[in-house]
Amino acid sequence: MALLDTVPAFIRVLMVFMLLLLAIRKGFSLGNAFFLGAVALGLFFGLSPLSLIRSIFLSFSHPKTLSLAIIVSLILVLSHSMELAGQMKRLLHRFQGIITKPSINLVIFPALIGLLPMPGGAIFSAPMVKTLGKCLNLSTSQLSYINYWFRHIWEYWWPLYPGVLLTMTLADLDLWTFVLFLFPLTLIALAAGYWPLKALRNGGTAKECAPPVPRPPLKPFLKELLPILIVIGLGLGSGNLLTLLLTPHAIAITQEIGLIFALLVAIAWVWRENRLSAAQKRQILLQKRLINIFYMVGAILVFKGMLEDSHAVEAISQELIRWRIPLMPICIILPFFVGSIVGITIAFVGTTFPILVSLIQSAGEVHFMLPYMMLALVSGFVGVLLSPLHLCLLLSNEYFGTPLAPVYRHLWGPSCVLILVGCLYFFVLHGFP
Repeated sequence: MALLDTVPAFIRVLMVFMLLLLAIRKGFSLGNAFFLGAVALGLFFGLSPLSLIRSIFLSFSHPKTLSLAIIVSLILVLSHSMELAGQMKRLLHRFQGIITKPSINLVIFPALIGLLPMPGGAIFSAPMVKTLGKCLNLSTSQLSYINYWFRHIWEYWWPLYPGVLLTMTLADLDLWTFVLFLFPLTLIALAAGYWPLKALRNGGTAKECAPPVPRPPLKPFLKELLPILIVIGLGLGSGNLLTLLLTPHAIAITQEIGLIFALLVAIAWVWRENRLSAAQKRQILLQKRLINIFYMVGAILVFKGMLEDSHAVEAISQELIRWRIPLMPICIILPFFVGSIVGITIAFVGTTFPILVSLIQSAGEVHFMLPYMMLALVSGFVGVLLSPLHLCLLLSNEYFGTPLAPVYRHLWGPSCVLILVGCLYFFVLHGFP
């Protein structure tokens, strides 16, 4: 590896990126791909086998790593529990009739499903969107776009999404501050996505609409939504309470402990209210995906730890500063590039954000960490939305029987709006140069 010492750090990290992306393309699990990338990174930057093993162990056993892996696993347990119990279908059923305008329901049904992260979750709202779409004479590509876009309007700040949790962990950002400042992006995504929908709606006539029915009570809908409300309300509340009670001796994961507690309460509530059998609970807890998720989160944070322990981020930061490459375009291009290739939020966050955080710190811009992370998250997620590998896009297109190209025609406009608004919002938060 002595020959690699003469290769710029940026090129060596880029080589690791290419190896990681190739592994994902070849069908490696995300956990295995990141672990392979971490080992290659340590070797490329001259770590001895002992130092490499020590870095892996310390990163994987760190409280932040373990707590984040537990949270993501519990979110998956909650999601699977609600799915197995039929609660997600009941949630949509109870909502029917509360809002009678079909064009608004077209947005709300996918958005409701989007509150609870689940792989390929767009397929849950697709039947409702198809029914309403017939009423409004929309094409299959338009319906697939609507079902796909509004399913993902929360992913910039909603604290149940693993990518959001990982961003806050890597950048050491306060949960409430993060939520407060990134929440407007959901409103932008909603408006940008609805604008073409409104134009489409005005161009057609309503047919095959169901006759009006009496508006159902709100209480049954809120009861089905309660597990999600428990996680958000109790999770944020107990996390903040623990922080206050333990100050000035607060441990670093008080917010995470609060969220873990809230998730356990929500899962217990779903199991009790739906009377899940012991066999069903075992099916949920023993699913292979849980182990894979835990391992994936650990591997991502091992990769992040290896970037630090190998001094790769320090070296690459010095090089980029020496080359006078502006920080803002790096925060746009790098996450977008990785996001568009892998189609998974947690993958672009795990690979690019440790480098971006180090660059921000090296540039003396740490007090503007939030604007830079916002810009990187928006850019990377737009890449994910446009990725042909995004599972929700593939499933939605398959359900509605539409090819990719017509759906892309609807996606490009709102995606460009998001990038543009992200840049403008960055300047507002950072201050114009």
